[in-house]
Amino acid sequence: MGILNITYAGRSADLAQPLDDDIADADVRRIAEELVRAGEVAGLVVSDLPPNAFRSFVVDRLADPTGTVRIYLRPKVPFGAGLARRG
Repeated sequence: MGILNITYAGRSADLAQPLDDDIADADVRRIAEELVRAGEVAGLVVSDLPPNAFRSFVVDRLADPTGTVRIYLRPKVPFGAGLARRG
């Protein structure tokens, strides 16, 4: 089981109940959409969340030293995009 953290529109919040950390990325996105729209994620209530709002989001899974898995659903970040190389 893992802790799901969702980042959307500049806000981030954890789901209060644990989530199976072995589920597919597509299922994480689908479940997150339903939970956010229904107001089940404290601090991240978006009742007018568009359909497939998390379609292009990245799902990262990281374990801390105690073995607790954190599942991060976040927007893609174009690291280095738009930076020209010089030299």
